[in-house]
Amino acid sequence: MSNQITLTALQDLPLVKSGDDLCSLITDGLTRLPLVLCDGDIIVVAQKIISKAEGRTVNLNTVSPSARAMELAGETQKDARVVELILSESKSIVRKKTGVMIVEHNRGWIMANAGIDASNVRSDGGEENVLLLPLDPEQSATNLRDALMQRHGCDVAVVISDSFGRPWRLGTTGVAIGASGLPSLWDRRGEVDLFGRKLIVTQQAIADEVATAASLLQGQTAEGRPVVHMRGLDFRGHASAHHRPASDLIRDIAEDMFR
Repeated sequence: MSNQITLTALQDLPLVKSGDDLCSLITDGLTRLPLVLCDGDIIVVAQKIISKAEGRTVNLNTVSPSARAMELAGETQKDARVVELILSESKSIVRKKTGVMIVEHNRGWIMANAGIDASNVRSDGGEENVLLLPLDPEQSATNLRDALMQRHGCDVAVVISDSFGRPWRLGTTGVAIGASGLPSLWDRRGEVDLFGRKLIVTQQAIADEVATAASLLQGQTAEGRPVVHMRGLDFRGHASAHHRPASDLIRDIAEDMFR
C-alpha cells in the first residue's frame, strides 16, 4: 500500500435527474480533469446523486399521513407527511424528540429521520420534494463499479457515502452505505503490533474512513462536488483484505450495548 493517498473532486458535474447514466457523467468528469482511472482507484459517490438517478425523489403533496404518523408528528413537531415516509423506510423507532426521530432504517442503519432530506433537492411548480435513500446501495455500488470497469478496463472500487451524526459527538461525518470492490470492514485480528502482541479485537472500518476522507471535498452544503476520486489505498497485496460490503459495518443488535 502506498504511503500517500490523493483525493480529487470531480468538477462541473451537471445536476443529476432520474434515469441519468452516472458512469457516463463520472467518465466525463474524469476527462475534464484530466484523470485516467487505474487499478486500485476508488470512486466515492454521494448518496444523493445515486438516489436522484434511481428516481427516489418523493413529492410530499402525494403522501397521505396515517394516524400513527399524525400522532408522531404531534410529538416531534415534524411534518406528518415526512413522518409517514420515515415510518415506511424504517424497521423501528429508536429515539424521538422535538425535531428528530432516530430510527433503524430498513437497511439496518441507525440514523436520523431515515435519511430523508430536502437539501439540494429541486422542487418546481408547487412541488415539495424530498429524497429517500437508495433501495439497495450495495447493488447500486456494484452496478456502478461494473459499468466503470467495463468502460475503463481497470479494477476499481466504488463507495456510496452519506452524512451521519454520531452518538456522543457533535457534527456530521461521511459514512459508507454501499461499497463494492474493497474490504469495507478489514479484519486485522490475529495480526501483530510493533511489539509482537497479537491483535484481539481490531477491525478497521475502511469504507467509512474512505467516505469520511472524501466528504472533506464533497462538503455538506452547496459545494456541488458529489464525486471524489481516491488513489493510493490499494489492498490487492493484502491476503486478509477480502472484499466485503458496507453492510458488514452494521453492528448486530446482540452486540449493541446502547439499545
